[in-house]
Amino acid sequence: MDKKYFRTNYIMITFALLFACVSCVDDLNTLPLDEDIKTGENVLTDAESYKQLLAKCYAGLIVGGQTGVDADQDISSINGGFSSYLRLLWNHQELPTDEAICAWNDGNLRDLHDQDWTNSNEFVTAMYYRITLQIAYCNNLIKLTSNKPEYKAFSDEARALRALSYYHMLDMFGRGPFVTEEDEVGSFFFPEMATQQELFKYIKDELEAIETELADPRTNEYGRADKGLAWAILAKMYLNAEVYIGEPKYTEAITYCNKIINGAYSIESDYANLFLADNHLRTNEIIFPIAADGNSTQTWGGMTFLIHSTVGGDMPASESGIDGGWGGNRTTKAFVNLFPDATGTDKRGMFYTEGQNLEIADIFNFRDGYALRKFKNITSTGAVGSNLSFPDTDFPLYRLGDFYLMYAEAVVRGGGGDMTAAVGYINELRERAYGDATANIVEADLTLDFILDERGRELYWECHRRTDLVRFGKLTTGDYNWPWKGAVADGKSTNAKYNVFPIPSSDINANPNLSNISGY
Repeated sequence: MDKKYFRTNYIMITFALLFACVSCVDDLNTLPLDEDIKTGENVLTDAESYKQLLAKCYAGLIVGGQTGVDADQDISSINGGFSSYLRLLWNHQELPTDEAICAWNDGNLRDLHDQDWTNSNEFVTAMYYRITLQIAYCNNLIKLTSNKPEYKAFSDEARALRALSYYHMLDMFGRGPFVTEEDEVGSFFFPEMATQQELFKYIKDELEAIETELADPRTNEYGRADKGLAWAILAKMYLNAEVYIGEPKYTEAITYCNKIINGAYSIESDYANLFLADNHLRTNEIIFPIAADGNSTQTWGGMTFLIHSTVGGDMPASESGIDGGWGGNRTTKAFVNLFPDATGTDKRGMFYTEGQNLEIADIFNFRDGYALRKFKNITSTGAVGSNLSFPDTDFPLYRLGDFYLMYAEAVVRGGGGDMTAAVGYINELRERAYGDATANIVEADLTLDFILDERGRELYWECHRRTDLVRFGKLTTGDYNWPWKGAVADGKSTNAKYNVFPIPSSDINANPNLSNISGY
């Protein structure tokens, strides 16, 4: 499997095609006189050229611009490094929670942890536009291959990636503009708004339509979508259905968790290996990665951000395989308290405490709050990644351990399934974490509170925490507070509207079809 498949040198050609090939005005659908101008007719000539267009749909998940190191940024209102899909996703899924707090004072970044953002917050705006842009990339490929059955596999992958972004829209914004390959693009096109119920049904129908067409788990080229990605999105959506559409779908969640659990995956024996520079070798557990390569996907977002931003204070940057730390993200005391101690009994707690204070008196002091070294640009053999500035480490967006926990939760919530199997899945994860069976649980221990805490221990900093806290009713309520939630030192409840993010005011003003969920 070639880890370097999705290279950034695909990006210029594919972006040029994005709008050159699709127009809403018939008069523009003509061939240019200059044969050097790149259009679909003279560039998309064979399977390799369509594969390059598909590569943009994947590159859009990690890089923020059209040329190297996020230059020619995709979103004009924000720096290309800040606007990386993965970087934005991480900030929006982690910073509003107990798992992360950032020492930077860039723009309105602090609002994410304070839970007091508005519909003009530049980071929320960038997340929204990144999702809609990614959908546009996928729509373009799907449209260009619509009458070309020989490229149906590429189209199916793009449909899966589009469903992923629509799922992020559903989960984070609760609604949004709805556009497919059937819609023409133009200055006077105002997309209709899709509600939570409409997005839920669309994603379900779309993934069910392509589920059998995608490659079997672990048979596609590394980093590309297969059945596992479709199953993962459906399982996530069904587990959160009560939040999204007010209906429990835990039995359906179990169905799709079982497809993953029985789908040629297995638990990696060493937890730490899942987050190192050769984690592309851990596809026994990793279902769908966002692939990074130090020489081919150079960005200040993506994994560059995630690793560099978590190193600071007395932490030796060399031990994380990088050329220097940015002194940004660390964690809160509430998250530290999920572990029996911070010295390694549970090996998942990769805390760095030397020179760090457990209490956070000053948000903007990196030394306030324990640091975490979960992701590193070092391989499982101890070798440093290929580039000290830009990591080789892939981001495991979905992996098997998550679906063990999801299965157990759906069982506890009354979806059916097998309680003995659920306990067994949890214990398999805990035996990996502790090295033996000393921390195993029994059925009586498997409560919803335990599952939420165990999800934190197992999946922290993997872009699940905000969604989890919303599902458990703990993101904005006073049932669970953490340092600086609500912009006060001890934490406080916040307005329930912060369970979702607002559609930016710029888009609300531009499109009369859009509106925000009540409260914004």
